[in-house]
Amino acid sequence: MRLVLLVVVAMLGVAACGGSDTPTGGGTQLEITLWPAGEGNSDPVTTTLTCGPAGGGLVDPAAACEALSGVARASLDPVPTDLMCTEIYGGPEQAQVSGTLDGDAVDAQLSRVNGCEIHRWEALSAVLPEYQQVEF
Repeated sequence: MRLVLLVVVAMLGVAACGGSDTPTGGGTQLEITLWPAGEGNSDPVTTTLTCGPAGGGLVDPAAACEALSGVARASLDPVPTDLMCTEIYGGPEQAQVSGTLDGDAVDAQLSRVNGCEIHRWEALSAVLPEYQQVEF
């Protein structure tokens, strides 16, 4: 369920930012929190992203806004409970994306617990702070 939220959040961010430095709709202002080893198992890494103009704490906020412009808004929605997802575990990472995307409220939870959630995570990876994946 969290991976679906991550994908949804990422997609919201992509859709809201667009590729230009001109403001969009109600604006995009996101707070992104990442737990590299999962919530409660590692210290959170928190940053922000704004689009129109691009700014915040990511290494390349303009690229993150551009990437968000290519993600379908529906990707930010939770994975439907009746959807079959591959039972592939992608790691303990978790993230939360909250704020506004093109003026609309966003609050998405992301994880890598199955194939559907991994897909969301990858779609939104441009808005996630850089981190070292946890080795097992």
